[in-house]
Amino acid sequence: MPSIPLHTSSGEAKGTVELADAVFGIEPNVPVMHQVVTAQLAARRAGTQSTKTRAEVSGGGAKPWKQKGTGRARAGSIRAPQWRGGGVALGPKPRKYDQRTPKKMKRLALHSALSDRAADGKVVVVSEWAFPEPSTKQAAAALEALGVTGRSLVVLDPADVVAAKSFRNLPGVHVVTAGELNTYDVLVSDHVVFTVQTLPGTVDATSAPTTEAAS
Repeated sequence: MPSIPLHTSSGEAKGTVELADAVFGIEPNVPVMHQVVTAQLAARRAGTQSTKTRAEVSGGGAKPWKQKGTGRARAGSIRAPQWRGGGVALGPKPRKYDQRTPKKMKRLALHSALSDRAADGKVVVVSEWAFPEPSTKQAAAALEALGVTGRSLVVLDPADVVAAKSFRNLPGVHVVTAGELNTYDVLVSDHVVFTVQTLPGTVDATSAPTTEAAS
């Protein structure tokens, strides 16, 4: 099992912590990650786009001119798709974009993403967030002391409300609970920051992050 430094919220070293091989030490499966992320992004789509067909637009009940003798092309309705104000041919209609993704595939994709970040040294573990009260300034200072830069994913325990309020206003920082941890958020983040309680694959983890965003 690979070991990484364990830090306090002030950035000081506090020993080491072992990462589970099954979560942080596997060979990343790129095709599975791609499929799961595609399903996650598809599930975010509202699917409310809609256009009117020639049967739904108003008007056009009468034939605009007789079939023969005018020298013009035949026309049956002024609401045909080629007319201005007419219906849309083959236009979008409300639909669902959800894709069914097996739980095992979601778990493999998440573990692949975490393993990729761990291999790059982008996984940070702190003992706890010792904020006496919500403070964005203290949260920013803590991340700076830990060497966390760029887009960051902070994984918290649901009961750690003070830390959640401290991190949520920082630009480039996304806060999730352990049960909300998902492949997309890991892959779009430069660093993933856990506490000992939320680190997956350990007995101290409050909840196994095997769930994904709707997909």
